[in-house]
Amino acid sequence: MKHQGKQKRLDQIAADIVASNICPDLAKTAMNLVPGEGDPDADIVLIGEAPGKNEDLTGRPFVGAAGKFLTELLAIAGLTREEVFITSIVKYRPPHNRDPRPIEKEESWPFLLRQLTVIQPKLVVTLGRHSMGYFVPGVTIGQAHGTLVKGDQWDILPVYHPAAALYSGATRALVIEDFMKLKSIVTSLKGKK
Repeated sequence: MKHQGKQKRLDQIAADIVASNICPDLAKTAMNLVPGEGDPDADIVLIGEAPGKNEDLTGRPFVGAAGKFLTELLAIAGLTREEVFITSIVKYRPPHNRDPRPIEKEESWPFLLRQLTVIQPKLVVTLGRHSMGYFVPGVTIGQAHGTLVKGDQWDILPVYHPAAALYSGATRALVIEDFMKLKSIVTSLKGKK
């Protein structure tokens, strides 16, 4: 029952994003809002930067090549997509997959925080520098990736964005290493239940 109540609240946040008309330029060019999906009771929330072309077409997060790799990475950590919640800071696709602008991230941030408040994860995994910057400011992804940061509400594990690993073998190795670290964190989280 708790699960259904949380899903209703997450659906309401998605409706509020549309009603609030955040990022109107992005909303105009996007086909779909991509609020995120997964288990509303998840211990782990993964946060990317913004939807890409495939995500915009389907309204689902991480369904393209980077999403396929993310599914493989989750398996390395002993997880499935159904056990986690996957979203991004910006919920509409920026044209031509450009980086989200600071104003777009600012407008989207309160809605992401509302999602996290509903889900109440134990761990937030930031995928790439855009989402990491909000949770672990003042450092680069190169400095912070793979290092668990203890937080008041939830712990943060910054990792490279899976898309970066598609173009660089060296980054791919680092991402896999980060998800191996996630596996040990998951093991300790399951031990605390």
